[in-house]
Amino acid sequence: MAEIVFAPLQMGFSAWRDVARDCLAAGLEPSRVEWGAPQGLFSAFGVPKPEAPAPMPTVPRRFMQVARRVAHHRDDRRASTLYRVLWRLTHGEPRLLESAADPDVVELRTLDAQVRRSAHKTKAFVRFRKVEAEDGEHFVAWIQPDHPVLPLLGEFFAERFSDMRWSILSPDASLHYDGKSWSLGPGRPRSAAPTHDELEALWKTYYRAIFNPARVMVKAMTSEMPKRHWHTLPETSEIPGLLADSARRVDAMLAMPSAPEGPTAHALVSELDDLASLHEALSSCRGCELHEAATAPVPGRGSPHAPIVLVGEQPGDLEDRAGRPFVGPAGRELAQALEAAGLSHDEVYLTNAVKHFSYAPSGKRRLHSKPRATHIRACRPWLLAELERIRPRVVVCLGATAARALLGVEVRVMRDRGTPRACAWAPHALVTVHPAAALRAKDAGRAAELRAALRSDLARARALARGAPEKEVESS
Repeated sequence: MAEIVFAPLQMGFSAWRDVARDCLAAGLEPSRVEWGAPQGLFSAFGVPKPEAPAPMPTVPRRFMQVARRVAHHRDDRRASTLYRVLWRLTHGEPRLLESAADPDVVELRTLDAQVRRSAHKTKAFVRFRKVEAEDGEHFVAWIQPDHPVLPLLGEFFAERFSDMRWSILSPDASLHYDGKSWSLGPGRPRSAAPTHDELEALWKTYYRAIFNPARVMVKAMTSEMPKRHWHTLPETSEIPGLLADSARRVDAMLAMPSAPEGPTAHALVSELDDLASLHEALSSCRGCELHEAATAPVPGRGSPHAPIVLVGEQPGDLEDRAGRPFVGPAGRELAQALEAAGLSHDEVYLTNAVKHFSYAPSGKRRLHSKPRATHIRACRPWLLAELERIRPRVVVCLGATAARALLGVEVRVMRDRGTPRACAWAPHALVTVHPAAALRAKDAGRAAELRAALRSDLARARALARGAPEKEVESS
C-alpha cells in the first residue's frame, strides 16, 4: 500500500501552489496526499522537496483564476479539491473544466461561487468610521466575512477609496491603505475598531431617505444582508422602526399623484455570475432616454473567460440593427488590427461603454451622435458588471469615451495611449485609438498612423495578457 503524504494546509493561493508543485513533481496522486496535520500513530511523511524549485505546469488560465479565489475558502477541502483538479488537468484531461457535470468540477465551482459571494458581500458591507490620529484622519472598518477574502480585495478597495487613508479589519486578516499603496496585516478582533463616529448620524439619515417601504421584502433583505453582519452596519439599527412604519408610508405614497419612473441600470444589474443573465437583463434597461429611439441595447460578445476586454464607445447603425458590437466598418478595422497583433477572437471580449445607439435622424439616415456624460454614467453599471464577471487580465479602452467611462476624464488618448496602468477591474488597462478614427482621418497618411498605433497597442495588450512583464511591454 502506498504511503500517505501529509501536506501542510495553509490559507492563500501562494502557499497551496508551492506545495502542489512539489506534490506534482514527486508524482503524488491525489489519493496519496492528505492536506493538514498528520493524525494517528503511524509515520507522517512530508512532501518531498525537489532539489530545484518545481515549475508550475501549464494549465488553463481559467483554472488559475478560480484557484486564486478558492484558496481563500474557509473549508479545508479547498486544498484537496484544487489538487485533484490540477492533477487531472495535467494528467490527460486538459479540457476537464468544460465537463460541467463532473463531480470535481461541480465542487470546484461551488467553492468558487461561495468565495465570490463572500467577496461581494464584503465590498457591500464595509462601513468606515473616522479616527483622529496624530498624523491626521484615518478611517477604520471591521467586518467578518464568511471566508477570508480580504487579500483578494486589496486592489478593489485601494481604487474605490483612493482619496483617504484607511484600514479594514477582520478576524482573519487586515487591509491597510496609506494613500499610496495597500498592504496586508494580521487579523484583528472587533474591539480593535471604533464602534461609532460623528458621521454615523448622517449615514443613518441617508439610509432612512433611500428606504422604500413599497419594496420591502424581509426574507430577501435578510438573505442579501444576513443578520450576522448587522452589528457592523450602522443603518441596521434603523430597520425595525422603518419596517414598523412601512405600511403607513405606503398608504401615504399611494395617496400622492403618480409619476412615471423607469428602472435604472443600477436596479437591473443583478448578482448573477453568468454573462447570459446579464445580457438578458440589459434588454429591460431604461436608464436613460437613448432606449426610446434605439432598436435595442447591444450587449458585449465573446468568451466569458477572455483575457482581454476591448471597450468601445457605443453601437453604430449596423450594430443597433444586428444586436452585436463591432459588425460595421469600424468592426472590420478592428478585426484587421487584431489579426495584425496576433490576437484570436477567443482571446477578446468586445463591448461598449454605452449600450444604446445615440444618433441624430437625417432623412432616412441615422447619423452617429456622440453620447453625453449622462449616457456614459447611466450605462457604466452594465460595463462594470461585465468586467466583474469576466475579470480579464487586460482592459483596452478604444477611444476617449471608453477611457472616460473607466479611467476618468483626465485621460488623453494620444498622450496616454499604449502605457499600461492598473485599474480596479483588471491588472492592466490600456488606452488606444478607436478603430473608427482611421476611417475619419483626413488623409491616407494619417489613417496609416492611426492604424499602426492601434495595432501596436493591441500587440502590447496581447503581451500583457500572456504574462509579459510590464517593463518589457513599455519598452517594446
